Amino acid sequence: MNKINVDIPEQYKVTPFTLNQYVCDGELKTWYGPTTEVFSTIETINDEGVKGPTLLGHVSAMDQQSALEAIASSVKAYDRGKGEWPRMRVKDRIKCMEDFTAKMVSKRDEIVKLLMWEIGKNLADSQKEFDRTVEYIYDTIEAYKEVDREGAKFTNVGGVRAHIRRGPLGIVLCLGPYNYPLNETFSLLIPAIIMGNTTIFKPAKLGVLLIGPLLEAFATSFPKGVVNVLFGRGREVASPIMKSGHIDVLALIGHSSSAIALQDLHPNKNRLRLVLGLEAKNPGIILPSADLNNAVSECIAGTLSFNGQRCTALKILYVHKKIRDQFLAAFTEAVDGLQLGMPWDNTLLTPLPEPHKPNYIQSLIDDALEKGAKIINKRGGEPSSNFIFPAVLYPVTKEMKIYHEEQFGPVIPVRDFEDIHLPLDDMAESNYGQQVSVFGTNSEELAPLIDILVNLVCRVNLNSACQRGPDVYPFTGRKDSAVSTLSVHDALRAFSIRTFLAAKDNPLNKGIINDMLRERQSNFVTTDYIL
Repeated sequence: MNKINVDIPEQYKVTPFTLNQYVCDGELKTWYGPTTEVFSTIETINDEGVKGPTLLGHVSAMDQQSALEAIASSVKAYDRGKGEWPRMRVKDRIKCMEDFTAKMVSKRDEIVKLLMWEIGKNLADSQKEFDRTVEYIYDTIEAYKEVDREGAKFTNVGGVRAHIRRGPLGIVLCLGPYNYPLNETFSLLIPAIIMGNTTIFKPAKLGVLLIGPLLEAFATSFPKGVVNVLFGRGREVASPIMKSGHIDVLALIGHSSSAIALQDLHPNKNRLRLVLGLEAKNPGIILPSADLNNAVSECIAGTLSFNGQRCTALKILYVHKKIRDQFLAAFTEAVDGLQLGMPWDNTLLTPLPEPHKPNYIQSLIDDALEKGAKIINKRGGEPSSNFIFPAVLYPVTKEMKIYHEEQFGPVIPVRDFEDIHLPLDDMAESNYGQQVSVFGTNSEELAPLIDILVNLVCRVNLNSACQRGPDVYPFTGRKDSAVSTLSVHDALRAFSIRTFLAAKDNPLNKGIINDMLRERQSNFVTTDYIL
């Protein structure tokens, strides 16, 4: 066990614990099988006086039998659409979600602390992730009310009356990422639940202990089987769930290789819906007319916020030769001026959560150097046990690994250009198409460029870094970067389908429908207006 260093603020110190509970069939159950150690790469002094990774605790290493238990619970709760949750009134589903959120808010400090220790996210960003997630839930509730209000009416076309609403799809397997283990995971899970689906949720390999404080809220806020939470390796837990054929929606934010592998396990792929947020290689394009100070500031944030461990991070910079020397001089100076610190120090640079990541980043640097690039910032590549200082690499060519691979860490490749078609052609050839940042002040230059960029990616950021928010805006991508669209509004549609009652416009049907409405006999056929 590690002793916590005395210079760590008291409120951020941790005591190792075992997370051996899980949620299945509406109960908080205990796992008595094997567990896996959970370490933080943040180093502290152990009992032998040696500095090293900090043991945070243990988490359940669940198995195939657990997976089958969860799928049985979800199948029973959905009951092919006959279950309590898919048939429940909208206002009652919303009440359950509000109950969950109130319980979640009470766990803020605990979850924020675990975010810092488990994935190295700084204090401000950890607090922001929690608060943004809560805001996302409340925004989803309001958006769902709007969706319900839109359906609280009848239309009459060609003598046929229709009552059109959105209904659930079935059973959802939800797998979130380690870099936003709360926010991005919940951007899948929350809309899936509230639309009437039943769900199975397995946290990512990192950022797993922080789900523990929410297990009781999941178990007590929703009917049996609506939310099942499992822990363990994907191969042991997610694979048998997919093989069962009961999953109707695969909701995953992660790597395309994982998405493909899971899809291949499903026996009826034609019936499997996909909601995927995948990798990206978002470029920043700095034009001759760019405001230098703004471009440098935004590119620092874009490349190095959370050490570049974001799918929306700027992962390659294209700088016009007219402004190249000025930009790179200012940019490298800004990079070298950054400080590495602990998450509670609120520095931009913090320890990398994956133990192997520094070696991987070093391999990208070594490959680029061997093929003609140089590290152009003084501190670039400085190693430590749990970090490697950001290296700005220039000039980068297509022969280098860093040009093609999504580095997901602190290394910044730079290419220069004279003809704008160089970055445009690179983007067109890329397997990815999520976002781009373009920096410039000349509207005549920018307008035709934007007209092309919107057909290469799904979001063009003008004079600002790439990002996901605000959450009401669409979040998606072309090619290998995404399937489906996420936002507060779009996610509700991604996890539902339009379904409706149709009736010929005659006295008999009018009477039946009027009786249903007047006596509130149906949860589906209703014109109640939720404020």
